[in-house]
Amino acid sequence: MNKNVSILGSTGSIGTQSLEVCEKQGFNIMALAAHSSVKLLSEQVRKFKPKYVCIYNEQKYAELKDSLADMDVEILCGMDGLCKIAALEENDIVLNSVVGMVGLLPTLTAIEAGKDIALANKETLVAGGKLVMSKAAEKGVKIYPVDSEHSAIFQCLQGNKRSQLSKIILTASGGPFYGYSYEQLRGVAKADALKHPNWDMGNKITIDSATLMNKGLEFIEAKWLFDLEPDQIEIVVHRQSVIHSAVEYNDYAVIAQLGVPDMKIPIQYALTYPDRFECPTKPLSLTDYGTLTFAKPDSETFKCLGAAIEAITRGGAYPCLVNSANEEAVRAFLNDEISFIQIGEIVSSVLDKFGYSEINCYEDVMDADKRAREYVRSLI
Repeated sequence: MNKNVSILGSTGSIGTQSLEVCEKQGFNIMALAAHSSVKLLSEQVRKFKPKYVCIYNEQKYAELKDSLADMDVEILCGMDGLCKIAALEENDIVLNSVVGMVGLLPTLTAIEAGKDIALANKETLVAGGKLVMSKAAEKGVKIYPVDSEHSAIFQCLQGNKRSQLSKIILTASGGPFYGYSYEQLRGVAKADALKHPNWDMGNKITIDSATLMNKGLEFIEAKWLFDLEPDQIEIVVHRQSVIHSAVEYNDYAVIAQLGVPDMKIPIQYALTYPDRFECPTKPLSLTDYGTLTFAKPDSETFKCLGAAIEAITRGGAYPCLVNSANEEAVRAFLNDEISFIQIGEIVSSVLDKFGYSEINCYEDVMDADKRAREYVRSLI
């Protein structure tokens, strides 16, 4: 396939694996963007030779420019740079794998430019799902999910009538603290929270997986991606991360997508859909696993999960509020300012702190984001 790809978040876990997939398939890298990792970003530019590169942290711009002084590449910075890359005329698809709310505006910009999106930035749909999906429909833009769970659902829906869909089943690994009581969570250390049993991810997403906020965000994403009601989404803890998710139809047939826990599979499918090619990973051997297990999640102990589900059930700005509160709480935890258990307590408290408000435009999202962050900072 001859395809021009721009990658936002190229130095993160998803970004680096995306480049591996692009190299395997011979895709042309139009642009790369990263938050602040100048060294790795420079190495990527030298290897893949994009036309454009962006460093989001503007204080790193001069360092990146010096590092690439001998390269024929246009160097950009900040949000303006991300949005310019997202809207490049040459783009066939934009892979958005940045972490956090920063991913929303570039997504909207890409959609406005009519560019298809491979989406790995959860916050885009959690905070601005109504805006993003309505704008994508208006512009005829396709959004291909990169998250393994949403990719699995997307794959299970192929060739079937959406009108016959009963529910979806989102699988969750359960994180490193599966089976812990609320009291046991009080004593967990940061190093323990950063050890995921199955996946290799960045710090923020790894902490979200430990609190089960990651699954809460995916619950909200699924509602928007697949036009579902909250009661059509079931979360099931599946420790082995072999079944990536499943779909139940109205005849009670359940179709699941399985594979080894490797993000390169959903990344590649998002970039090559509807075609499939050999992927740079290993095949699944069910006999190597032997046993697959399933259990209900504990949303009372892991308060972030319950808060996220309650937020999308209430609607309006609540998903944005809990997401932004979580970002601030996780930042504080990683900086040793709060304990692990306080993340869930802070995120849950947002639901009682703020009343209902609508999200009708980008500014509404940013207002809710600001209010939630200020509130969390006042608690720390």
